Amino acid sequence: LGAHEIQRFNRDADETIAWIAEKDSVLSTDDYGKDLASVQTLQRKHEGIERDLAALEDRVRTINQEAMRLCEIHGEHSQQILAKNSQIEANWEELISKAKQRKQKLDESYFLHRFLSDYRDLTLWINDMKSVIAADDLAKDVSGAEALLERHQEHKSEIDAREDSFRATAEAGKMLLESGHYASDEVKEKLLTLDEDKNALLQLWEERRILYEQCMDLQLFYRDTEQADTWMAKQEAFLINQDLGDSLDSVEALIK
Repeated sequence: LGAHEIQRFNRDADETIAWIAEKDSVLSTDDYGKDLASVQTLQRKHEGIERDLAALEDRVRTINQEAMRLCEIHGEHSQQILAKNSQIEANWEELISKAKQRKQKLDESYFLHRFLSDYRDLTLWINDMKSVIAADDLAKDVSGAEALLERHQEHKSEIDAREDSFRATAEAGKMLLESGHYASDEVKEKLLTLDEDKNALLQLWEERRILYEQCMDLQLFYRDTEQADTWMAKQEAFLINQDLGDSLDSVEALIK
């Protein structure tokens, strides 16, 4: 009976060592994702591995308890039993450490690629907004100038609505820098570029606002000048009119 128990213990122990080695192989990859989608896929895969490790931990604990029990009953085999158990414990501790390290690196990769994704989205949006703002032609009348200024203000509202996104991305970048992230130089460069691009967009909007207000003033001047010319033309036509009236009613009509 004793030999059978020890044989079963050795078989279970060897199976556990093999399972630990299998998980160790899976965790030994250096692939931490090349973009946000691939990182998230790897994170989900790692969550599955962690569930497997939770089940494996129960097996390691059971092996340990069985080893202690067998050593008490079969002292003459205790050295071999303890050696096998120590090997399992050492391999298990190394596996747990490797799993924690991989989870940490995947988290670091996720936060980096999420920042880079948000950065790209905002940069593309800035370029699109610049094109939209610069595409408007100057108005040729007062109503057109009014519509242009109104549309330009709507562009500013769009820019203001993105403020939370700019702030969140900047804060995410600063957190990466403060954590001493391996890509800190790239993050610092992207933060600087994003800030410069945003300021350039605001500067373009302000330059256009001034231009459109000047256009509005010019169109108002043209309108007022045209109205004055029309009035003066009427007065001139009246003054050169030789009809002085031939009755009281006609004279009063001319005066009006």
